Amino acid sequence: MTPFWFTALSWISLAVGVISFLYLVVEMRRNPPHMAIMAWVWPICGLFAGPLIIWFHSRHSGHGDAPFPISVAKGTLHCGAGCTLGDISAESLALAIPALLIPFGWPDFWDHKIFALWGLDYVFALVIGIVFQYFSIAPMRGLGLGEGLKEAAKADVASLTSWQVGMYGMMAIFHFAVFKGLWGVEINAADPEFWFAMQIAMMAGFVTAYPVNWLLIRKGIKEEM
Repeated sequence: MTPFWFTALSWISLAVGVISFLYLVVEMRRNPPHMAIMAWVWPICGLFAGPLIIWFHSRHSGHGDAPFPISVAKGTLHCGAGCTLGDISAESLALAIPALLIPFGWPDFWDHKIFALWGLDYVFALVIGIVFQYFSIAPMRGLGLGEGLKEAAKADVASLTSWQVGMYGMMAIFHFAVFKGLWGVEINAADPEFWFAMQIAMMAGFVTAYPVNWLLIRKGIKEEM
């Protein structure tokens, strides 16, 4: 079983994430952001980054006056919110309905369920991420539904994929090296330790997605925030 200290730390970190989410929801109502979609992005990112996102929002929540590296960070968080919401939805649904993993190769192809879960995660995150990008790009460029979704997909596929690569890498370390290798336990979405690991994995996703978002924004494929 997992050590008590890790379980306790998991519960504390998750509680901080939820409190940060609720705080930012209230803050969005008090001070609506320039871009309406960011009223979702900031709280959702608070789920994994907690007080760090609250601090970042308090310093850099404005629009149009931020240095380019800060704009890239906000654009990366925009992608991260879609990934977070997609991963939470997919992991929770797969826990309740394991048959959802059959099209993704479990149990016939993959020995480990986690690989099928990553496939489901990616589909959910990509769909939600494109929706998030649509509500960012379409209003700014005055695009209709079809063209807006096309441009949103162009902006989100590379960004989201790079985020998921970092997240998958960190979750693989936790799953195979820490949970199974070090402690000999199976952890899934029913366990607080899983979601604590996911919080850390989302931070890794930010790191791998940041340079990709830098390039996308520089080339005008993704909007500067």
